Amino acid sequence: MIKRNRLFGNQTRVTFCLPRDVPPGAVSVVGSFNDWEPGRHELVARRDGTRAVTVKLGPGRHRFRYLATGGVWLDDESADQVDADGSLLLL
Repeated sequence: MIKRNRLFGNQTRVTFCLPRDVPPGAVSVVGSFNDWEPGRHELVARRDGTRAVTVKLGPGRHRFRYLATGGVWLDDESADQVDADGSLLLL
């Protein structure tokens, strides 16, 4: 699930959220906004049974995917578009 909040100026706070245990192990959101670097934006467990990470993004097209332990790649069906290249946000 993706939550968006407009900030002052042209920035948007985007929260990437998944269930705490699905998929098992560590999960990072990697994408065009962090040079596809695993571990840079790792999802953290929350009290409500989910895990999440929040990033500030400027306007434009942002490609991303989730990368889980063991090299498992996941897309987010709540993205603006999901295609052969992964998930896409349009901000």
